[in-house]
Amino acid sequence: MSSTLRGRRIAGLYFSGTELRDLLVAWLALGVAFTLFFVDGTAGLDRLLAAGVVPPLLVGLLTAGVAFLLHEIAHKVVAVRYDQVAEFRADNGMLFLAVMSSLLGFIFAAPGAVHHRGRLTPREHGHIALAGPVANLLLTLVFLPALLLGPVVGSPVITLIGSRGIAINVFLAAFNLIPYGPLDGKTVLDWSKGAWAGFFLVSVALTVGLVFVGGLGFGGPF
Repeated sequence: MSSTLRGRRIAGLYFSGTELRDLLVAWLALGVAFTLFFVDGTAGLDRLLAAGVVPPLLVGLLTAGVAFLLHEIAHKVVAVRYDQVAEFRADNGMLFLAVMSSLLGFIFAAPGAVHHRGRLTPREHGHIALAGPVANLLLTLVFLPALLLGPVVGSPVITLIGSRGIAINVFLAAFNLIPYGPLDGKTVLDWSKGAWAGFFLVSVALTVGLVFVGGLGFGGPF
């Protein structure tokens, strides 16, 4: 990736060249990580190879990649609305950890963060932090039609896109709302315990019920 990638304005938001590069690197890394995770890491590499690698990776980029991108862009959108200078920066060490952990059959996804500067109230900080998980919860509604349409048209791949899109988004919402360290949950909790509890409990309930109990996102053609 060229370090001279030019900045550009997309949908009214300005993205610097460095920010676009970091978003692309993180999108690719998380697409790979979640692809490996859903085939059970190294234990499922034979399934991945049998599927030709490219189709599973494309599903990973379309589901995990989109979930990550819109999570971070939601942070940026709200920060800019509060007159902040806001840019995403990837954490290469955490991206490496995400890929390596997925090879072992689990995943730790903290690819970086939207950094912003300017004076903000705790409420504004909370809104910016909450925007990412809320975007993930809303994305479950975007992937739901694919989950329902797949069986109707007889397409396991469309069904898989829908199921993994929903599973990944509820997981990312729940994970990011953990009130620890640099995760969104701590900032939301510092602003409003009620808002944090409501969104966190919904996200955890969906993740446990759909993913860990229901197995949503696992299985399928690859």
